Amino acid sequence: MTATYTFDVFSSLDGYGAAGGDWTGYWGKQGPELLERRLALYEEEQRVVFGATTFRVFARMLADAPADADVRDAWVTRMRELPATVVSNTLRGPLDWPDATVEHGDAVDVIARLKEESKLPLRSHGSLTLNRALLAAGLVDRVHVTLFPVITGRTGLDPIFKGAQDFDLELLEHRTLDGRVQELVYRPTLH
Repeated sequence: MTATYTFDVFSSLDGYGAAGGDWTGYWGKQGPELLERRLALYEEEQRVVFGATTFRVFARMLADAPADADVRDAWVTRMRELPATVVSNTLRGPLDWPDATVEHGDAVDVIARLKEESKLPLRSHGSLTLNRALLAAGLVDRVHVTLFPVITGRTGLDPIFKGAQDFDLELLEHRTLDGRVQELVYRPTLH
């Protein structure tokens, strides 16, 4: 039996994973329901998967952030406690991350093997380049989008699906958090 792989991503309405300018973390739209839901998602036993770029960003943010920063929310702290695999041909261990290992090689091959070997479900937050490749290879079982009610047309960074294949999406779950943030979970199928 293969492990379920979830691509977990935050998005603006116009499909950006982040924004510059004066936007703050979560585009300033986080509330208690969102933060409780994120913690609940990461309280489940699972293996976290990162691409090298996202891993470096998280490691740097956590190292530089004060104790009360958004990046130190309870769900991020919990994510850091989970076993993690970083897919990279440039990073070398040991990593400044508890229970993290580096896997070298082609990401599609690494994740296909990990899906076969892992006794835990797999979840990747961000890691856009990695997850676009995994989507194209048919290795993503769930696309979990947390949609923030903003348009970041001038300041948007990291277009989530730029250059991705075309997919049909079957809606599996949806909920509204804090009366404004949408959580959407889809099963992707190559179109």
